[in-house]
Amino acid sequence: MGCRFCASTLDGLERNLTASEMLDQVYRIQRETGERVSNVVVMGSGEPMDNYDNLVRFIRLLTDENGLNISQRNVTVSTCGLIPGIRRLADEGLPVTLALSLHAPNDQVRRELMPIARTYALKDVLAACMEYYEKTGRRLTFEYSLVKGVNDNLAEAAELSKLLKGMHGHVNLIPVNPIKERDFVQSNRPAIEAFKNLLEKNGINVTIRREMGRDIDGACGQLRKSYLEKSERSERG
Repeated sequence: MGCRFCASTLDGLERNLTASEMLDQVYRIQRETGERVSNVVVMGSGEPMDNYDNLVRFIRLLTDENGLNISQRNVTVSTCGLIPGIRRLADEGLPVTLALSLHAPNDQVRRELMPIARTYALKDVLAACMEYYEKTGRRLTFEYSLVKGVNDNLAEAAELSKLLKGMHGHVNLIPVNPIKERDFVQSNRPAIEAFKNLLEKNGINVTIRREMGRDIDGACGQLRKSYLEKSERSERG
């Protein structure tokens, strides 16, 4: 989707995963770890709503009583805000959690970070999210990557509080992870805490995402086809 802070967009679209390929990832994780997977989040390299039919088939297979039988309430689907997909998913009868990649409190800042914001205005995206909540009863999650000097000041925290008031949601603050092709810098800890505290003061449920996987370029926004880069270096070497 071309989000400016995300490494997954740099190589462009390759293809969509099939439902069976998605399911295979879960089975492989269980086999590698020896542990049962009980929660699944569909996000990362790609936009789930842009692969809608395979997404829904995957969820139904994943949660079928004859398969892994994972509770549908333990499944989260992330989207950058494709309104038609949000509305379709609301009518599927699947009580999964919807997570919106928000990353800004207004259209101006959001357009700087997310090209999709040029197609769908924030007010319309949030209206679709409210429709989802009303039809499913599932609390919404709003993902917000904090970028120093771009979307992390207290005025923007106050604007975000007003935007999400009454939305029945939870804000997940994500300190942006560095990628070499972009000059975005992670907000410092005092700024992150101040942003969080102002949201809480205004009655917004919020947490700061625990950082994991950065050492292998596997943290949020860093997922990429690094094996291709290694292969290219090997061929040149």
